[in-house]
Amino acid sequence: MHEFLMSFGKMLESTWWGRGVRMTLWGYPFVQLIHYSGLALWLGTNVALDLRLMGAGKGRQTARELRDALFAWNWIAFCIVVFGGILLLSGTATAYLSNPAFEVKLGVFAPLALIWHIIVQQKARSWGETMDTPLVAKFAGALEMLLWICVVTAAVEIPNY
Repeated sequence: MHEFLMSFGKMLESTWWGRGVRMTLWGYPFVQLIHYSGLALWLGTNVALDLRLMGAGKGRQTARELRDALFAWNWIAFCIVVFGGILLLSGTATAYLSNPAFEVKLGVFAPLALIWHIIVQQKARSWGETMDTPLVAKFAGALEMLLWICVVTAAVEIPNY
């Protein structure tokens, strides 16, 4: 499996966009800006819903109303994050694919957090019909925030390996 991933990484690095990210003066910083802007919107909409599920902002709108209002922005931001992430990866894919922090981020925490996020998005419709959310919704919101903190922590550790 490792050999397959490394050959895939070499293929990504040899693409015109991989060379552009790696070799141009502004390629990597510009792609980072795209990725981080998407992350800010993605995580911001996630945290807003999670905090609402945990009871913050009760007097303004239900968790269901907030989920519906943020749903499109949340998934648009996710697409921006994935686009920017693939571009970042393509610049130095072989280095990333052998990085333990990157492996933990994309191999463990990101899939868990994404699956949990989808569950929370689906359940928020029923949990958030009234101003008060059930205890399970509060737990789900807190767990989602913890999982995304793990993803971000692993990402921050990538340069250290």
